[in-house]
Amino acid sequence: MARAASPPAARADWAFFLDVDGTLIDIADTPDAVHVDAALLEVLARLKRASGGALALASGRALAFLDSRLGTLRLPMAGQHGLERRDAAGRVHRRGTPPAAKAAMKQALAPVLARHPGLLLEDKGLTLALHYRRAPQLAAYAHRLMARLAAGAGAGLEVQRGKRVAEIKPAGVDKGTAIEEYLREAPFRGRRPVFIGDDLNDEHGFAEVNRLDGISIKVGGGRSIARYRLRDVAAVMRWLAAATKSA
Repeated sequence: MARAASPPAARADWAFFLDVDGTLIDIADTPDAVHVDAALLEVLARLKRASGGALALASGRALAFLDSRLGTLRLPMAGQHGLERRDAAGRVHRRGTPPAAKAAMKQALAPVLARHPGLLLEDKGLTLALHYRRAPQLAAYAHRLMARLAAGAGAGLEVQRGKRVAEIKPAGVDKGTAIEEYLREAPFRGRRPVFIGDDLNDEHGFAEVNRLDGISIKVGGGRSIARYRLRDVAAVMRWLAAATKSA
């Protein structure tokens, strides 16, 4: 397989869709141990102005968590892999795991968490994420366990793979569908889409952007259908900053 090239220079007339963890900020040991610095907020604010507001985050994080880290910078955002989506007008659209199914799965996971303190269960509101960052040797076990719980719930659920996480979510909604929805709306409509991500759950977004002849960018190594590559978070920041020169 040919090595993906560096992306072309960023243009302010594109529509920008950005993953967060591993793309805009470095991965932390635990979900809450992340740091959003002033330099990142300034780049995002400038990109929002330069692009006429055609900037959205597409993250596995919940909207409430993202807002808590972004301060006064309010952006369109697709959280929890597109299950909750705030459009440019500020309207929020949500689709989630049925509460009864989620409660039953949490109950089933309680003894597992007690036996394996390296596992961490995160209830994001609309999804359940089992992190094994502190116990990578349990990767296969975690994915088998979550697949079994999703299948047994009988509620149209699936397991989304990520970096050292297995996450149960409703099927048929992902970052690709979120990008598709944004591109039907102003100010994204009619623009060439860009999506930057680093994880397995970003492949849905890459697929949608490729379908539309957009700019799909994978951060870091690993197999991907993305057409371009950037080395790390710092490289992403430099690339995005090039589109903000006029802002």
